[in-house]
This record gives sequence, C-alpha cells and structure tokens, in this order.
Amino acid sequence: MMQLKTSAIVCTLLGHGEHGVIGRFLTAEDGLVAGYIRGGRGRRLRPVLQPGNIVALTLAARLDNQLASATVELGEARAALITGSFGLATLEWATILTAAALTEGAPHPALHAGLDALVAMLAAEAPPVQTAEALARYELLLLAETGFGLDLASCAATGTTQDLAFVSPRSSQAVSRTAGLPWAARLLPLPAFLITDHRPDASDVHAALVLTRHFLARDILAGSAARLFAARDRLTARLPVDESGTSG
Repeated sequence: MMQLKTSAIVCTLLGHGEHGVIGRFLTAEDGLVAGYIRGGRGRRLRPVLQPGNIVALTLAARLDNQLASATVELGEARAALITGSFGLATLEWATILTAAALTEGAPHPALHAGLDALVAMLAAEAPPVQTAEALARYELLLLAETGFGLDLASCAATGTTQDLAFVSPRSSQAVSRTAGLPWAARLLPLPAFLITDHRPDASDVHAALVLTRHFLARDILAGSAARLFAARDRLTARLPVDESGTSG
C-alpha cells in the first residue's frame, strides 16, 4: 500500500468520468505526482483545484504502478489573486510546462522552489518584465534539471569566458562576440543578465524567452507536445516590449 502526505503545487487537471479529475502536482520531495480526485469538478473542490494553489495532498494506491486516489485540502489560494491577462497566461504556461516536462516520482526540489517563487510573484502582481525574467530563469533551470542544460560558462569556439554574446542553437554552448559575429544570423543572442548581474530591460527578457523557447522546443516539447506552446505564445504576446509598458 503506497501512501503519501505532502504539500504540493497544483499543476494540471484532466477531467475523468462525470465528476472526477486526474490532477498532477509538484512536490518538494517526490517531484511530480498524480492522483484521481473524486468530485474534483464539484462546487466544493473547484476553487481548491486551481493551478498555482498550494494544497495538502494525500495519495493512496494499492500498487506502485496504479493511479493513486487523492484527497486535497486548500493550503494557500494564490490562483484567485492572479487577475491580469499576462499573469494568467504565465501561470498557465509554467504549470503546463512543469507537468509535461517532468517524469513522475523524480525529485526536483529546486524546480519546486522555483515554481513556488514564480507563482508567488504572480500573486503579488510583480511587474511583468520582472516576472518574465523569473520565468526565463525557471525555464533554464527546468532544462538543466531534465538533462538539457545550456553551457553558458565559456565560448564554444575559443574557450574564453569574456564577452559572451551568443548561444549556439546546436551545441547549447555560449559563443563570444568576436567569434560569433560572422555567424550572428545563425546564433541566438545571449542576454547579459543570464550570466552577469546586469539588470534586464524588456528587450533583454524577450531575447531570453526566445533563447529558452528554442531549446524547450528541441529537447522537451518536441513532436505532438509542441501544441503546448500556444499557452506560451499567449504570455509573450502580452509582455511589454519596452520599459514604458508598450505591449507587443
């Protein structure tokens, strides 16, 4: 008999039967877990089972390979605090990506902490550029945690650690400005804030999201899973393109 009691972040929900749902949750110690919640679409549990909320989760299953039955109690209602279109789109994408990218039962405490911090920023209505910066860092962390991390420490061509300005879309490694300029059209810009303490502006954050999108599409959400990028495209369409707040 498998049983787990833990705090968890609600990630995704899939209707199952007339009233139930299959929920996927991110936990600090057990990673992504799933369970069937009886009555999950009912009036009492709908406000609880919102992506981004923290719940007290109990999972029970007779066999390890059996879908567990789950019960939830609300721990912290954060989804209801996110009202703007950018915040809602960011929440949708971050939780969908997490559920799609991770293998169930593999611990990822750093990702749990990162997602928790990102949702907290959304609930606190942090500025969109600041939140998008956190999202780009979360996506880089997710790539690293799933074995597809970028090497931004030194130039792929020369080995230098100075003036890194590009990333090779093939090797996932940084390229210096001098080595990369002749091939700039084939390389991805590397925003300085990802490797220094430079404070990013909106254009820097857009460049970071272009960078992470390439590797997420290549390594994480290839094939049929690429349809999930529709949620990401909704958030980038709502992200300001300059510091004055002009949107794209």
